Amino acid sequence: MSVVLDAGALIGIERRDRRVRALLRAAEDSAIQVRTSAAVVAQVWRNDARQAHLARTLAGVHTVGLDLASGKSVGTLLAASRTHDIVDGHVASLVRDGDQVLTSDPDDLRRLLATRNVEARITLV
Repeated sequence: MSVVLDAGALIGIERRDRRVRALLRAAEDSAIQVRTSAAVVAQVWRNDARQAHLARTLAGVHTVGLDLASGKSVGTLLAASRTHDIVDGHVASLVRDGDQVLTSDPDDLRRLLATRNVEARITLV
């Protein structure tokens, strides 16, 4: 099991949201890997100096890039699910059965995961 972070979770980290912090602390205490998409980071990142807390947290998060092969896979997933958000598609492609996804926008992720036949726990943050 892993915890996968969407943009809403990174915004929660940046805003020092207690619930997001507690979820990440529980993952750390249980030695559960936390990962996200580099596209999610791009969606949220705006200013190095003002996002020091987020930067410290991301240092311990496994961040996955979007390369040619994963880009093709995400595009195919978006077509199959009839969705269009590349970032959501990449996040969904990182999720495995049993993972927990922290997101502020669960609808498309549920649809993408259903298309992939992946059973994951979606947590609204």
